[in-house]
Amino acid sequence: MPWVVGIRFKPAGKIYYFDSENQDFDIGSQAIVETIRGIECGTVAIGNREVPEEKLVLPLKKVIRKASPADLETYNNNKKKEKEALEICREKVLEHKLPMRLIDAEYTFDMGKIIFYFTAEGRVDFRELVKDLASIFKTRIELRQIGVRDEAKMLGGIGSCGQELCCHCFLGEFEPVSIKMAKEQHLSLNPTKISGICGRLMCCLKYESELYENRGNEEAGNGKDRPRNGRDSKGTNS
Repeated sequence: MPWVVGIRFKPAGKIYYFDSENQDFDIGSQAIVETIRGIECGTVAIGNREVPEEKLVLPLKKVIRKASPADLETYNNNKKKEKEALEICREKVLEHKLPMRLIDAEYTFDMGKIIFYFTAEGRVDFRELVKDLASIFKTRIELRQIGVRDEAKMLGGIGSCGQELCCHCFLGEFEPVSIKMAKEQHLSLNPTKISGICGRLMCCLKYESELYENRGNEEAGNGKDRPRNGRDSKGTNS
């Protein structure tokens, strides 16, 4: 079994496995890796471990090196440039009168590409915008349309529970959520009470769904021993 390390590129992003090249990595440390987008700097979320090949997407990309102080300085400088790039792109969107809302900008570590994330109600012809941006930034340009759930995950916010959005804090991937889950938990079906700030069903409806399925609908209907929220449902030892 290959030795791998799990890397995240965003605080609550998906974890990707890389060949650790027999290097030891501490959780929370940074590493420079090769990805399909180019060279990236990521944070170690899972330390060195052996993983069966059938659970991996092969061939694995390799970790290039542990991030040095110079690498971290480059990473931080890139983050500052991303903010500047986002403002410039917003000005260009207004110039071209495009029906799109820019959400974020992201450079690859080697600045070989800059990705602009946006939302829009339909398809947008941004070919002229891309030409303008390429002439300004002198690098490859990618405009990526995202959905409302991804927008909430990127921007963050406070949910109706009074806590920071789960998707922004710790959910690596979105799981399917259905109105059936709310019905099984005997929650109000008022859309304003079971929808998140993204306008979609709240992700936390999923947290207790399995609990109610295991107990059976009849017992769940009594409303007994109901955990207060998704974090509690993953439980304390008795």
